[in-house]
Amino acid sequence: MIYKSYVLEQNINSLDEKLALFYGENIGLKEDFKKKIRDKNKDSEILRYTQEDLIKNRYLLINEIKNISLFQKNKIFFVENVNDKLLELIQEIENIISERKIFLFSDTLDKKSKLRNYMEKSKNCACIPCYQDNEISIKQLINSKLRGYSGLTPYNLNLIIDHTNLDRSKLNNELEKITSFFLDKNIISEKLEELLNAKINDDFNKLKDEAFLGNKSNTNKLLANTSMDYEKNILYLNIINQRLEKLLQIHKINKSNIEDSINSLKPPIFWKDKPNITSQVKKWDKYKIRNMFEVTFDLEKKIKTNNLIEKNILIKKLLLDICSEANS
Repeated sequence: MIYKSYVLEQNINSLDEKLALFYGENIGLKEDFKKKIRDKNKDSEILRYTQEDLIKNRYLLINEIKNISLFQKNKIFFVENVNDKLLELIQEIENIISERKIFLFSDTLDKKSKLRNYMEKSKNCACIPCYQDNEISIKQLINSKLRGYSGLTPYNLNLIIDHTNLDRSKLNNELEKITSFFLDKNIISEKLEELLNAKINDDFNKLKDEAFLGNKSNTNKLLANTSMDYEKNILYLNIINQRLEKLLQIHKINKSNIEDSINSLKPPIFWKDKPNITSQVKKWDKYKIRNMFEVTFDLEKKIKTNNLIEKNILIKKLLLDICSEANS
């Protein structure tokens, strides 16, 4: 059975199946579901495995399921990094699971995935796709978690959205900082900027802007001087895709002039970003934007499926390609 993630977010108790698969690229959403499951099962013992653990010892999970004692807590199981290799074991476990509950967590699974298809069609299983958040869902999360706070102006709301780059994991960390800092529940813009380090601009954002502007000299200088975190390659891609999406939105608004189109955007663009975006819109038409979306999509698949490639080099090449495309 397929569940909509937003439905389960509102009521995790509606998930009755004893075998559930959470898959997709939204790591923060999957972490939120784990927390909801733990909170719901506070009296249960949670056992954690990886798919590799269970492949090395296929009886590890089976024995734990069968090991029932009146004096032990109920058990629930988290299994990480699953894919089609685990399907045979899941089918075997489905017949013996009894009162136990097993929650599987995976990265992106395409429509051809045997595990995904099985979990979607089985009456005893649940399948929950965890897609990336968009500005609307991120905004809803912020408003929900900061309900009752004064000073959550459109500027401050947009400041948080822009700083977290639609990354739910980062958003949760920043919201925890905000609630810990503003104990009087009054958010002040200057202090929020300081707290989020918004004034300490990431070098990558400067690099991205120069590439989208087609400034070859500045792009090459920043590529040589910018330190890029190996673990943030997907974040870098998200930042690039967000800019492409912004540019596409502006073209779709199609006001009489670019400035009016930019001013019509919701949430609004920061005043300090408007000059760059205005210049970038003139460089990027709909065809260029859609063409670059295909490039970033293909690159994301490579990064997520091949651990041996030099990911930072691919991101840098992408920025050079963007710079070149801006001038084409």
